[in-house]
Amino acid sequence: MRADVQQVADGTYLVHGSNTNWVILAEGDAVTLIDTGYPGDRAKLLASLTEIGSAPEAVEAVLITHAHTDHLGNAEYLRTTYGTPILLHEAEVPHARRDFLQQVNVGTVLRNGWRPGVLPWAIHAIRSGGTAHVPVTSPEAFPSAGPLDLPGRPVPVHTPGHTDGHCAFHLPDAGAVIAGDALVSGHPTSRIKGPQLLPDMFHHERTRAVASLAVFEGLKGDVLLPGHGPLHRGPVREAGLQARERAV
Repeated sequence: MRADVQQVADGTYLVHGSNTNWVILAEGDAVTLIDTGYPGDRAKLLASLTEIGSAPEAVEAVLITHAHTDHLGNAEYLRTTYGTPILLHEAEVPHARRDFLQQVNVGTVLRNGWRPGVLPWAIHAIRSGGTAHVPVTSPEAFPSAGPLDLPGRPVPVHTPGHTDGHCAFHLPDAGAVIAGDALVSGHPTSRIKGPQLLPDMFHHERTRAVASLAVFEGLKGDVLLPGHGPLHRGPVREAGLQARERAV
């Protein structure tokens, strides 16, 4: 299975899975993987590593923007099969263990089923394993503030609202920001194209999610790698501002 891999900077790759993106940061023979797609994306995930000339054994760590099933779906597989550490913001660690779940439920989806795109998206999500129980047994918090000592030197940036411990990752050397679901460029349930918040039903606390858009306005970079939607080129600061204006 061939993966949809897009090189966006030296050693930086955006991969489009089934409605969810993940990012690979390569440095020599070593790799950092950010997010892991739905459980049903496993073949694409492994193929994306092969396509850039790497392998799952080369992944030094998996960083998770947030513990929704479409981003966490293959994390425990990588941990148990290859011993890969799974790192998140400290507030997201219990979410990854499934001590609780801050994710849209079936009832909420059904109540929004009249909205354009919601039912086709829901069917796809279920078929991709979106309702699967995928806890990570031993998730770990980021070891320190500032750049992580991993390929790509990603800098975690706390952007709560979508979930309590949602994190974006700033790549100063690449002039890029990995936004997760705090700032996206499209979604099957949205009629909007370009920088935006996900529709309201997906956020644990929408007010905090809107407030976190201001964080992006303070990050330098001209490439936005979202958790959903296509690559967005242009000042990340302006992308955050545009999404905040649309959200008001």
